[in-house]
Amino acid sequence: MLVAGVDSSTQSCTVVIRDAETGALVRSGNAKHPGGTEVDPAAWWDALQAAVADAGGLGDVAALSVAGQQHGMVCLDAAGDVVRPALLWNDTRSAAAAADLVSELGAQQWADAVGSVPLAAFTVAKLRWLATHEPDSVARTAAVCLPHDWLTWKLRGTGELADLVTDRSDASGTGYFSGATGEYRLDLLELGLGRSDVVLPRVLGPSESAGRTPDGVLLGPGAGDNAGAAIGLGAGPGDVVVSLGTSGVVSAVSSVATADPTAIIAGFASATGEHLPLVCTLNAARVLDAAATLLGVDHDELARLALSAPAGAGGLALVPYLEGERTPNRPDATGALHGLTLATSTPAHLARAAVEGLLCGLADALDAIVAAGVTVQRAFLVGGAARSGAVAAIAPAVLGRPVLRPTPGEYVADGAARQAAWVLAGSAAPPVWAAADTEEFRAEPTPAVRDRYAQVRDLTATRMP
Repeated sequence: MLVAGVDSSTQSCTVVIRDAETGALVRSGNAKHPGGTEVDPAAWWDALQAAVADAGGLGDVAALSVAGQQHGMVCLDAAGDVVRPALLWNDTRSAAAAADLVSELGAQQWADAVGSVPLAAFTVAKLRWLATHEPDSVARTAAVCLPHDWLTWKLRGTGELADLVTDRSDASGTGYFSGATGEYRLDLLELGLGRSDVVLPRVLGPSESAGRTPDGVLLGPGAGDNAGAAIGLGAGPGDVVVSLGTSGVVSAVSSVATADPTAIIAGFASATGEHLPLVCTLNAARVLDAAATLLGVDHDELARLALSAPAGAGGLALVPYLEGERTPNRPDATGALHGLTLATSTPAHLARAAVEGLLCGLADALDAIVAAGVTVQRAFLVGGAARSGAVAAIAPAVLGRPVLRPTPGEYVADGAARQAAWVLAGSAAPPVWAAADTEEFRAEPTPAVRDRYAQVRDLTATRMP
């Protein structure tokens, strides 16, 4: 039997079709999403249809699950029509609304209630923005759901609001659902939207069916993208996934729920029944892009240069806050280079400092998760910047743990496909699929690198107006 997994991300829709028993890839397809931070959900549906067609259709597929971008606000009226274009996670107009919500309730109270303190990305902050700026839209709203919820509902095809479903992982990013208790907090929904008499998706268990499509394809509950990637990688308790895209994401599968009032850790849930505490940084792959541009080299040469320099780059340290930073919360900070001497003024030293600075920022994120009581034994390194030989080789020394680098793949879509196979099998645990080809990197920790970075981390400047 075959199963399909969908990754409906911010940029595109990817569909993978795999053998339900072995996980072997049979075929795949992709279609682009429109740009912007406000999108008509119909564009996601059109992209899904195009990606399915590109993958050869679903005629021989027995089950399907959708993983997708988290937090996005989709409001539906009583007839099931979209009230207004969806606000995506990266729409920052809700920043002031998030600050107001935190001020009104208190950071510790938010953390205790739902495991996270609202940021602009969270659905509850977008609902507060809607209540403030578009009261007519609020009045028309009969249901609120997330992007992957809406796509699953569209696949179901009934048009009944009562058939909206979600899963713990995505619901835990709304700001009004607790992954620890498994319950919605309607009082927090009302604090955001100004009312709580709207339909919210029913929260399914990790392997609970969401029903079937009109053509009989079994539907899984779906997941948020980070939780989907974790299940796609086969990550379990003790594992952390370090994703190096435009931003950096550090998330750990944990049996322990977190409640961080500083807002550094988002207390999300996993797609397999555990928790998924997550820390996000703004600067990841672009740090390497900037260093390569500055040195006039490509990424392969940047890696070669970095590995030719000594650990610690002779005291040269780069604080990579090139676009401000989210962890720590310094949106107006700039990057800084410290420790220039005649000896360290070489391309190799600068390349090494760039790689180490990128990894030290992620190591700070990992430290926050560990300080919250989460056990971390090894790290999966994924994303575009993970392809750098220097990043992979230096990461275990900076992170202080063995690093696994799987072959680049569509791990969010793969996780959705594995979930679909789990629902199809009706088993107690996800099917065991052959792991992706993985390289393991080990190195002795280099605490002096972290110590030097810590010395200069707070010496960054604020950008000029």
